Amino acid sequence: MKLITAIIKPSRLDAVLDAVTEAGASGVTVTEVRGYGRQRGKTEVYRGAEYAVKLLPKVKLEIAVPTDVVTKVVDAIAASANTGKIGDGKVFVTDLEQALRIRTGERDAAAIAS
Repeated sequence: MKLITAIIKPSRLDAVLDAVTEAGASGVTVTEVRGYGRQRGKTEVYRGAEYAVKLLPKVKLEIAVPTDVVTKVVDAIAASANTGKIGDGKVFVTDLEQALRIRTGERDAAAIAS
């Protein structure tokens, strides 16, 4: 099992959710976050005054999947989140040692299956 964590632009959320569902993900956790990468924020003008926005709004997705669908889900995220502009985001894949569905007591692969 693997845990896929993706940080994307909020405007691409609906497209990414559709893509990962079609790719085989049975559940997704979405969190609104703020941060920066290479772009180091941006400057904006408000009422004639220029100011720096250091932390930009992003969306963090966490998806637990069986090992055999990892590549398909990662590719779906990459294709649907890509705008070709700076700040499109990142995808991280980590090992998931254990999972438990609290309601039924199912563990590991059974716990993350739909």
